[in-house]
This record gives sequence, C-alpha cells and structure tokens, in this order.
Amino acid sequence: MQTDTINNFKEKIFSTKNTILHSYNPMVMGILNITPDSFYDGGKYTETKKILQQAKKILQQGAEIIDIGAYSTRPGASDISEEEELKRLIPIIKLVKTHFPTALISADTFRAKVAISAIDNGANIINDISGGTLDKNMFATIAQLKVPYILTHIKGTPQNMQSQAHYENITGEVKHYFTEKLNTLNALGVNEICIDPGFGFSKTIAHNYELLNNLSSFKTFKLPLLCGISRKGMVYKLLETKPTQALNGTTVLNTIALMQGANILRVHDVKAAKEVIKIVNMYQSFQQKK
Repeated sequence: MQTDTINNFKEKIFSTKNTILHSYNPMVMGILNITPDSFYDGGKYTETKKILQQAKKILQQGAEIIDIGAYSTRPGASDISEEEELKRLIPIIKLVKTHFPTALISADTFRAKVAISAIDNGANIINDISGGTLDKNMFATIAQLKVPYILTHIKGTPQNMQSQAHYENITGEVKHYFTEKLNTLNALGVNEICIDPGFGFSKTIAHNYELLNNLSSFKTFKLPLLCGISRKGMVYKLLETKPTQALNGTTVLNTIALMQGANILRVHDVKAAKEVIKIVNMYQSFQQKK
C-alpha cells in the first residue's frame, strides 16, 4: 500500500470518514479470470500473452481496479486445493504487477494463506466472496495485512450455495449479516471495508432483484458499495439467453445499481461500464440542480 495511486484510492473510496464517498465518481473493477471453468470467460486467459493483453485492455478502457481470480465461484463449480489456487494466482499477480506497476490489483480469494501471498506479491485489495465464512483466519489476516477488504454476503459454499437460498426477508437478513461481520472486523481494527450484497450467491433470481430494488438501503452502513452483476444468471436466465449475450441486460442493471448508490461496478466489459457511469453522472447532475 505504498504508491500514490493506492493511497489516493484508499483515501477516496475506502475512507469511513467520508463526505467524499457520496460524491466521488464510481469506479470500475475489471474481471481477469484465470480459471478454466468460470461461467463466462473460463479458459480464455491461460496464456501469458492473452493475460497481459486483457490486463492492458482493462486498464486502457478505464478500469481503476483489476480483479484477478483463480478459483471459480460460479454455482456448482469444482473445488480446488489451496496449493492449486496459489499455483494459478500468484504468478499472474506478479506478471500483471511487473508489466503494470501502478495498477490496483484485487485478489479474489476466500483463503487467508492465499490472501497473504497475494498481498506479498503485489495485490492491493482482498475480495473475499465468502465474507470470512470459509476460512476462520481471514478476518485476523486482513487485520494483520492492513489492506482494503471487500466483504461479500453468501450462505454455504460455491458448491452448495444455491441450495441455501432460503430467506424470510432477504434484505433484512443480508443487512444483519453485514452488521455482525462489520462488528467483528471493526473490533480487530479493520475499517477499510467495501460491502458487496453478493448477487448470484445463494440467491434466487427473485432474491437478486429484490436486493437490487433495496440497494440504496445499504448506504446506511456508510461504506463503499460494490455490485457484481456482470453477465450473471439474474440477467441471462431471466432473458432466456446465455452469458455471452447478456451485455445489454448487464448494462441495464448496472445503470439501476448506480442510481441506487453503487460505488464500484465489477464487470467483464469495462468500456460499457464506463459509459454507463458517464451517462448516469450527467443525468444525476441535473437531478441535483432541482
């Protein structure tokens, strides 16, 4: 966490003192999956040349963060060992950081040992889809590392999470989950936190849309809000199409998310997301004048 770029990022987004949070331009997190089985781009980025080309594209199109993941968390994905995740992830973090030294890199992992190695080798942020539920050491590790942490809602594991999609009040239960997790993290001295409602994780299509409809209520936490909707089932299953044909629907939902207060969009298509931000910003600038 030593470069000016990173400090600037922390100051403007991961600040709990924030008057700046609500006015700062939303950010884009570009996805770089190096897994063979991700639901949309699995297997596309396994060669050095293609990985670097994609990282360059993500940055050139304006993403502020590159999110690198080596463990597929799509529903029903195969489990891999910690050793295999490290073998996949760490060389790519080092590769991207070597070629793009000022890039902000988020390591998409729920394992504490992987998180430590990722930060030691150039990552700046930990993006934990399990919210600390799949590794009891994760929260203490984040406290030790002193890096920004993305806290996501989930029930179960990627292998069984869709069977856990039972709620009496989805929004209330997710908010309760965040309240408990944030209390634990804050007690450990962790304050640079971004919350992610976990669209697609242990939720039905209806649950996802109910959460999206109530997204603005999560601003009560006064923390950055990340939305990862890109090409997910809540888009393509509803439209009865495929992830490859889900960009238009993704753009619609990213627009709604921004209107509801999202601060970071996690996406496969950076250019489209940046255009959404530009248009929503223009629209909202006139709203503020009323």
